[in-house]
Amino acid sequence: MMPVWTLLTTLLVVSMPGALGSVYATAAERARAAASMNANSSMRALYGPVFDDSLGALTAWRGGVYAAVLAAVMSLVVVVRHTREEEETGRQELLSAAMVGRRAPLTAALLAALVADAAVALLVAGGLAGQGVPGALALGLAVAGTGLLFACTAAVAAQLTESARAAKGIAAAVLGAAFVLKAAGDAGTQGGRSALTWASPLGWVENVRAFAAERWWVLLLFAAAASVQAGAAYVLAGRRDLGMSFLPSRPGPAEGRLGTAGALALRLQRGSVLGWSAGFLVAGVVFGGMADGAADLVGDNDRTREIIERMGGQGGPGALTDAFLATMAGMFGMVAALYAVSAVLRLSGEESGQRAEPLLAHAVGRLRWAGGHLAVAFGGSALILLLAGLGLGLGHGRGLGAAIGATLAQLPAVWLIGALAALLYGAVPQYAAAAWAVAGGVLALGWIGPALNLPQAVLNLSPFAHLPRLPGAEALDWAPPTVLTALAVTLTAAGLGALRRRDMIA
Repeated sequence: MMPVWTLLTTLLVVSMPGALGSVYATAAERARAAASMNANSSMRALYGPVFDDSLGALTAWRGGVYAAVLAAVMSLVVVVRHTREEEETGRQELLSAAMVGRRAPLTAALLAALVADAAVALLVAGGLAGQGVPGALALGLAVAGTGLLFACTAAVAAQLTESARAAKGIAAAVLGAAFVLKAAGDAGTQGGRSALTWASPLGWVENVRAFAAERWWVLLLFAAAASVQAGAAYVLAGRRDLGMSFLPSRPGPAEGRLGTAGALALRLQRGSVLGWSAGFLVAGVVFGGMADGAADLVGDNDRTREIIERMGGQGGPGALTDAFLATMAGMFGMVAALYAVSAVLRLSGEESGQRAEPLLAHAVGRLRWAGGHLAVAFGGSALILLLAGLGLGLGHGRGLGAAIGATLAQLPAVWLIGALAALLYGAVPQYAAAAWAVAGGVLALGWIGPALNLPQAVLNLSPFAHLPRLPGAEALDWAPPTVLTALAVTLTAAGLGALRRRDMIA
C-alpha cells in the first residue's frame, strides 16, 4: 500500500510544473493568474494564497496542501493498521506472548509511517529540484511533516478507542477540522496571516512558503506537535492492557431491534454515509459558488479553457461555466468511487475480523448478508452524489435540476468500480484491496490527465470518460451509461456467485 500512496502523492506534485507551464507560459500570465487567485476568496479557501508567481511557487500553491492531505491519510491508515487493527484481530496477542515490548508495535508503526513520509519528501524534493533546490526541499519536508504529524495523531487515537474504524474516524476528523480551519482562515484574510490558518497544520504547509523566501522555522512546528503527540501515545500505550482502550465501547440495548441483514449493514455503515454526505454537500456549495467566477479566472488563457473543456464539457461561447460545473460533477463522481470501494470492502473487514461468522452460522445466507452491504454501497453512492448536485445547484444559485442530473450521471461509472470491488472480494478476497488501486488510478487519470495532455485513448481507460458531460451536452447518448450499468450488474452478480461457492476466511 505504501508505494502506491507514495507514488500518487509525488505524482500529484511533480506533474504540476509542466502542466502549469503549459497554461501560463510567460511571467506576465503567471503574475496575472496569481493576482486573480489571491483576489478570489473561494480559491484562497481551496488552495491558499499565492506567494510568488514562479512555477515553483504556483506548484506549491496548487498541490502542496493536497499532497500533505494525501500524506496524512497514508500515515494515519498505516499507523492504525499496525496498532489497533492488529489488536482487534488478535494477531498482536500472539506477538506479545513472545519477547516483544509493550510499546514495540507502536514504535514499528510510527517507523513505517516515517519511512513512507521520508520517501515522499525525497521524491518531491528530487522531482522539483529543477525549480529551485531550497524550495523543493522545503515543500518536501512540509508534506512529510504533515504525514508524520497525523501518524502521531492516529497513534493517540489508537490508544483511545477499541476499534480500528473508530481510530481512523477520529484521526480523519482531526484532518478534516484542520482543512476547515485553514480554508476559513485563508478565505477571510490574504497572505496566510489569519489565526485560524496558523491553528491548522495544513496552514503551516502553505506558510513554509516554498519557492517564496522559505520560512524554515515553520518546520519546527511539525516537529514539536508530532513529538508531543508521540509522547502522549507512548504514555497511553504503557498504561492500558492489550485490546483495551481509554474510551470503552458503549453496550447496546438488551434486545436488538435489527430484523434484517440489510438493517445491520446500514447500522454499521451509517456513520460513514453521514460523513461522506455532509462533506459532499458542503463541497458542492463551495464549488457551485465558484462557477460564475470561472470565466473571470480563466480570462483569455486558451490553454486553461481547453483543459476545463476537455475535462468537463462542450466548448463554445458562454459554455465555460457549464464546462466548469461538468468538471466538478466528474470529480465528485471519481471521489464517490472511493466511497463505493470503502463500503463494499466493509464485507472483507467483517469477514477477516470474524464478525461475519456468527451471523452466517444462523439463518442468514451469504447473499443476504453481502447484499445488505452492497445495497448500502450503491445506494450510499447515489445519496452522496445527489447531495453533491444539490450543493452545486444551491451554491451556483440556479440550474438546480441540471446540477443534480450532472452528478447523478456519474453513477454508472461509480457502480462499475464498486462492482469490481465486489467481484474481487467474492472471487479472490486476498486481493480485494486492489480495488483501491483501480479507484485511485481512475481519480489520478481524471485529475491530472487532461492537464498533462494525455492521449484520449489513455483517458478513455476511465469509465468516467464515456459518460455524458452535463450540464452543457448538446445531445445525450444513453448507450455508454447503459453499458456501464449492465457491466456493474454483471460483475456484482459474478462476485456474489463466487462468494457463495468459496470458503469463508478462517
